[in-house]
Amino acid sequence: MRLMSRGPARPSSRGAPSDLLLLAAFGGLLAFLAAGYGVLFTIVDDYKNEYGLGERAIGFVIGVGFIAGFLAQVLIAPLADRGHARKVVLFGVAVNVAGLLLMALGTSLVPILIGRIVSGIGIGSASPAVRRIVILADPSNLGQNLGRLLALEVFGFAMGPAISAVLVGPFGIPAPFVVVAACTLILLPFVARVHVAETEVRPPRRLALDLLRIRPFAGAVVMGSVVFVMIGSFDALWALVHDELGTREWIANVGITLFALPLIFLGPPGGRLAQTFGPFRLATLGLFGGALFMALYGLLPTGGAIFAVAMVHALSDGLTISSTGVAAGMVVPDERQAGAQGMLGAAEAVAAGVMAIVTGAVYESYGRTAAYFVCASVMLVLTLFGVWLARPAWSITRPLGVTDR
Repeated sequence: MRLMSRGPARPSSRGAPSDLLLLAAFGGLLAFLAAGYGVLFTIVDDYKNEYGLGERAIGFVIGVGFIAGFLAQVLIAPLADRGHARKVVLFGVAVNVAGLLLMALGTSLVPILIGRIVSGIGIGSASPAVRRIVILADPSNLGQNLGRLLALEVFGFAMGPAISAVLVGPFGIPAPFVVVAACTLILLPFVARVHVAETEVRPPRRLALDLLRIRPFAGAVVMGSVVFVMIGSFDALWALVHDELGTREWIANVGITLFALPLIFLGPPGGRLAQTFGPFRLATLGLFGGALFMALYGLLPTGGAIFAVAMVHALSDGLTISSTGVAAGMVVPDERQAGAQGMLGAAEAVAAGVMAIVTGAVYESYGRTAAYFVCASVMLVLTLFGVWLARPAWSITRPLGVTDR
């Protein structure tokens, strides 16, 4: 493969009303897609208490949605690159709403499980298509705009627990799902009003697996997977470690929420920094730093110390975590953006799921230090591999196209 310039980038339209409307409409959809996840994660105790679902069943409900999302990102999302970006978004939103309503109305495992699968398909279909639309709307500012999408997505996920806390008590389990579904549907008229740049040159393949032949893109996928190796391990170990160390309950309960806050505020400037400094360079710094933080968690003596370091870690991630998405967007042709973002998201989902299982098993058998050190070691090895793959585009600061030799 060789890299070549796309030619002059479209003049920046930062601040143009049409671009702001597009970002608000599609970014809002992404936020509500994430809010559905947030609601589910905080309502599982109610499923257990009200409907008698066991812990294994609840774990299966959560996990199967990620598998459905993975398949949708690989199989359905690339259709957005074939002139159907808006249709894929609308399909994904409609399917997700149907899944939310099934989870709201279901009172036993089977309908709830089906709802989770349907919702996962919807989110996995729509999210890469949304990113494709936003990238092509303003290529000159793709870093900042992807950072804004990240901020909106994290904000939506963080709002899920708040929506559940307010509504479940007075109105019951269905209420938060119904509210998120209704708010998602309200945004659809705004989506219909904005212009979407559909692809004129359609890719020869319906799936996006061939993009992995582009070495810098493969490097971006590997680095994106490293981010979710860290996230999967962090989430899997957080509650276990704080319980082991006897940490104050409020720290264990709100730690992950507080960890997410810098991502909301630092996402846009972090995306902009990735584009100006170079997404691969910034991602490498962030991932090496993340590996160091993960190793520290295995050595610190108290839960309070882990919490304090985690807040510094959150600032580092806030500035760097969008780099891999920016890198992927900068090294593939315009007509392959949805497929590229779908491949990236699918790899991230697999990485998070596998490492959550691995670090949990290591923790159970060998303890906290070993679990965190395994994660840090995997991060370092995969980051170096990603850097090696990304060498042809190591210093890019503007979008590139890709063609065969």
